[in-house]
Amino acid sequence: MRHRSVGDLMTPTAITVRPTTAFKEIARLLKEFDITAVPVVDASCHPVGVVSEADLLDRRSAGGAATAGTLMTSPAITARPEWSVVRAARIMRRHQVKRLPVIDAKDRVIGVLSRSDLIRLFLRSDHAVQEEIVEDVLTRTLRIAPSTINVAVEDGLVTLSGVRPRPELVPVLIRLCQSVDGVVGVDDRLTCAEAGHD
Repeated sequence: MRHRSVGDLMTPTAITVRPTTAFKEIARLLKEFDITAVPVVDASCHPVGVVSEADLLDRRSAGGAATAGTLMTSPAITARPEWSVVRAARIMRRHQVKRLPVIDAKDRVIGVLSRSDLIRLFLRSDHAVQEEIVEDVLTRTLRIAPSTINVAVEDGLVTLSGVRPRPELVPVLIRLCQSVDGVVGVDDRLTCAEAGHD
């Protein structure tokens, strides 16, 4: 079972600017490419900061000429392509940023991950989520007969009902369900099997 990574969701070959890029050029790039922020990179394409629409508006109200180097928020909060989307989302929330420049092993910018990219994960249909849990989580990974556990998905909320598997498998089952793209929560309604003797 393979889960989406930052590299799967990011917009590749990110639009970048240099610290010397002028205010008007940054504004033009944001409008032309319909983006809300742009990474600022040095001569080696290493990120040194990020300039957002908010940075431009703040400076505009203050007046005066400006460059990316004077406008940017620094240092740049970055992500790696191999990161899970959950990790990237936590970094965004912790640092209160809307997008992350994605860097390769040499710390060069290779793309940008935005919050809208992450939101796309939760637009998967409930049927697609249910199908993945039944086929990948239950059958292939845990080798649990789908006939023993009912998987219902509504608006991304997964409800598990039926016969509870071996106790040690329950937390694993729930964790695997939570990691499926599009799942917003898991409701465990599994019940113990009959003892089978008096």
